Amino acid sequence: MPRIKPFYALKPAMHLQNSIVTRPLENYSLGQARLMASENPHSFLHLINPELDNPYLRGSRQELIYKKINENLEHFLENEVIKKEDKPAIYIYRVIADGLTQNGIWTLTHINDYLDGNIKKHESTVERREKLLSEYLQQTGLDANPVLITYAPNEHIDQVIAKYQERKPDNDFVYQDGSQHQLWTIELLEDLNCLVAAFGSIPTVYIADGHHRIASMAKMAKLQRTLTTEEEDSSYNYFSTAYFNTKEVKIMAFNRMVKDLNGLRVEDFFSAVGESFEIEKVNEMGNPSKIHELGVYIDKSWYRLVAKPHVCDENDPVAVLDVSILQDYILEPILAIKDPRTDARITFEGDKTPISDLQRQVDNGHYAVAFTLYPTSIQQLIAVADINGVMPPKSTWVEPKFLVGMLINRFI
Repeated sequence: MPRIKPFYALKPAMHLQNSIVTRPLENYSLGQARLMASENPHSFLHLINPELDNPYLRGSRQELIYKKINENLEHFLENEVIKKEDKPAIYIYRVIADGLTQNGIWTLTHINDYLDGNIKKHESTVERREKLLSEYLQQTGLDANPVLITYAPNEHIDQVIAKYQERKPDNDFVYQDGSQHQLWTIELLEDLNCLVAAFGSIPTVYIADGHHRIASMAKMAKLQRTLTTEEEDSSYNYFSTAYFNTKEVKIMAFNRMVKDLNGLRVEDFFSAVGESFEIEKVNEMGNPSKIHELGVYIDKSWYRLVAKPHVCDENDPVAVLDVSILQDYILEPILAIKDPRTDARITFEGDKTPISDLQRQVDNGHYAVAFTLYPTSIQQLIAVADINGVMPPKSTWVEPKFLVGMLINRFI
């Protein structure tokens, strides 16, 4: 039963949208981010890491870094680089990228829905990352990258979206990567109340992407409650959320690359694999066409693996995932990769990386073998979340991916 509400968004000046919004900082190397910040005084990166501007801040006390972020924000506001909206609103958000069009609702959600288990998760988080982001949120009050949450389609929500998308969007711009982003502003009380009631009637929703962001927001909110007189509707209790129903969310696979065969010859590797998989050599493979089918590229050849019945435990939502089957029956027992989070011998490539690139990396000797997987389905994600399970790392590449700084929730 997510409790949502409209908010007074901070928005980039219309003519500066392409200068301000950015991909999340982790999408760039330090050198790329520093170059972008130095060339663009309006980039939202200046509100994420001021060390990109001033190397002398590196290693200094965190208070100085956050002070600089707040100074940068005030400068943006005073010069109308970013403007605060006059009225609270909920937004319809459409993103068009790579031939895919996805529509959702951008709003705020009360953190208690996460703490009470009404917003279900399927991934573990890293305490260190939680702490860093939580401190950033507490010190700056800037929540500029929404958590992606999915829900079962709801006709009342669909009707509001359809109503507004009959008209011209209030914001419409194409980012430098070619993706198109559109916003419709919902301020009419009747429509706001309809959305609040519709989301409130949904018993359970699911995090599709953004586990660290929501966990950090929860950590920050719990700390704030110890520092102030708690009020149920305090702004720090709400976090930026983009709701896309299960038909709108697209999940792609994360493929695996392994540097060596753990001392095995190719024929010995396949002899061990054959205990759990049917093996077929094929002329070309690429992405598997169905569940429980894996692609293997090794020694300049493609092979199709099909999991044998004893491998597929349909009663265990985690064990039955193809990423789990690969880990449990090949990576750990045969290639001795016990923890893919920490083992330097394995890397992950999102489904957007061309198969030809994977082949080339194997052919040139950087890796010994590439594994391609069929994407985890949204139904599998929900099944894992419903049992409070945890997926193996890099189980899903979820679209849409959001830009940072397009709609900013400032809760201080």
